[in-house]
Amino acid sequence: MMAVIALSLPEMIILRKVLKPRLIMVFAGVVGVGIVFVGYLFNYLY
Repeated sequence: MMAVIALSLPEMIILRKVLKPRLIMVFAGVVGVGIVFVGYLFNYLY
């Protein structure tokens, strides 16, 4: 569910008005890695 909200196309279009393309790529990368990490963490714990 987090990936649908945080990494959606409309979100990137909104961010494009505020941030430079490189910062949007960094944002998407950090959020993507965070989502994967949290997923692995929950699978490990439960």
